[in-house]
Amino acid sequence: MSPQPGCPLVRRTRPVPSPAKPPRKRAGLVPADGSALLLAAAAALAAQQRRHVAAIAGLVVQSYWAALETGLPIASPPPELPARLPAGLDEAMREQATRWGADLAPLPVPLVCEKLGNLYAGLLSSEHRARHGVFYTPAALASCLADQAEGAGLDWVSARVLDPASGCGAFLVACGLRMAGALRKVEPALAARAIATRLRGWELDPVAAWISVVMLEAALLPLLHGTGQRLGDCVQAGDSLERGEEPCFDLVIGNPPYGRQVLPKPVRARFARSLFGHANLYGVFMDLAVRLARPGGLVCFLTPSSFLGGDYFKHLRRTLAEEAPPLRLDFVEQRKGVFDNVLQETVLATYRRAGGGVRRPRRAEVRMIQIAQGGGIGLCPAGHFTLPADVTAPWILPRHAGEAELAASLRALSHRLADWGYGVSTGPLVWNRHKPQIGEVKGRGAIPLVWAESITSDGRFAYRCQKANHKPWFTPGPGDDWLVIRRPCVLLQRTTAKEQARRLIAAEMPASFITPHGGVTVENHVNMLVPRVARPPVSPAVLAAFLNSRAADRAFRCLSGSVAVSAFELQAMPLPDPKALAPLARLVAQGATRDALDAACDALYGL
Repeated sequence: MSPQPGCPLVRRTRPVPSPAKPPRKRAGLVPADGSALLLAAAAALAAQQRRHVAAIAGLVVQSYWAALETGLPIASPPPELPARLPAGLDEAMREQATRWGADLAPLPVPLVCEKLGNLYAGLLSSEHRARHGVFYTPAALASCLADQAEGAGLDWVSARVLDPASGCGAFLVACGLRMAGALRKVEPALAARAIATRLRGWELDPVAAWISVVMLEAALLPLLHGTGQRLGDCVQAGDSLERGEEPCFDLVIGNPPYGRQVLPKPVRARFARSLFGHANLYGVFMDLAVRLARPGGLVCFLTPSSFLGGDYFKHLRRTLAEEAPPLRLDFVEQRKGVFDNVLQETVLATYRRAGGGVRRPRRAEVRMIQIAQGGGIGLCPAGHFTLPADVTAPWILPRHAGEAELAASLRALSHRLADWGYGVSTGPLVWNRHKPQIGEVKGRGAIPLVWAESITSDGRFAYRCQKANHKPWFTPGPGDDWLVIRRPCVLLQRTTAKEQARRLIAAEMPASFITPHGGVTVENHVNMLVPRVARPPVSPAVLAAFLNSRAADRAFRCLSGSVAVSAFELQAMPLPDPKALAPLARLVAQGATRDALDAACDALYGL
């Protein structure tokens, strides 16, 4: 990807210490991307053979270490890694794993760490990855986040550093190399001992913890040769959420696991201050990181951006605002090729733990990250961000280099959807709870069932059922009156991605459609913006026209951090004074073009 105009591409090429004996170039072996073959072979394993994934990963790592020709024994594998390869492991897979591990030896250790992390995560079952929130970290982003910490004043010479979810060691390697660089004038034995004392990783998966030890020792081989120092104690296997708290770290850094989880009651009680409704693992780890950082220390985390605006994260935003306000937020502009299976934006953020005589930051810097082929990083300044007065409110900040002024103007607006006369709810009908009442043919008393595809991409309402299992009619039963909609409202698609041309796709559901049927019902995957009064200050037609504008789209992107278009974010979205909408209302009544409507909405936001 090429950098945008005015965004210089910054190549991050920190020198990597070389092993005492450079590995020999090997000929005739599979290329370094041979992990794809291993993943394909592992996917074909029968269910009873899935237990061999640890053995496959272990074989790759052991082959890699042997090819380095370090003269040192590899770190002791955990009991979970079989001492002997299982008899059921396919011979071709063994050979492939051995060859690929050896082929990794000439590569820089951070890149090896990325490839092994990707391989190990891919070998795990999808159920395991989902249950534990497992995703690998690209080396470029680990390096970028470590640089954020350094830019915030971290001293690698003396810093105590923790990754509480270290995975296969991406951040331990990035931090260990920086520590070694800062200690380059110190005797190797003293430098190695200092790193072994001050760098820590915690990891739930014992095999991943072992891989991270091997990666860290590979990165720091020049310090280990001849010193007798090993780094096995740097990484401890266990559940980070059940460890005791000691706020002693100068830096807590990492890419925590994520995904909704049902937490054990003691864990939920411990982190209750940051939880509301469903618990997402990464939010719990963010609270943990704040607790573990010393007063004045740093938290540098790579996470999804959903915590910036979602209702479930409002208590976490309060914890961060009060305990560890942000210093910098860097957004990864593209998901493809970075976290291909991740549905949310990614943000690299630095927070400063309150206290310790350190002044609270007044504002945070916002930048955009572009990752180019070859691992280069482009950093584009996108303005600044200040925390809202309501510490639970969404954080309104620019998501593109050109949105700084818009974000600032949005923070100054006081009107919200309620001032326009509307509330937000989801469609009342959960279809799989009413299967017997849904049909293809209109029966007696049946009313239209409106699905999301009735909202067209160009903002029109067109009643239709085009997807599999979507049927057009619903027959209410006794007690189902609450499912029936009898007044005009605005429908809005509930799920859109940042890559789409517009995040807000709305349509007025008019009285001319509702009245002839005596009412309709709306499926649960649709947002409904419903008038709270008989004659709201803004009509449904004008509201739909506004929501479909490029100005509203830009505004919504400044506060939404996930693919969900949530009721909470819609209700929190800053809006113009409803009294200023008279020109837009006239254009809507005249059937004006989309360009004319966009221009009018731009003016409402001062664009």
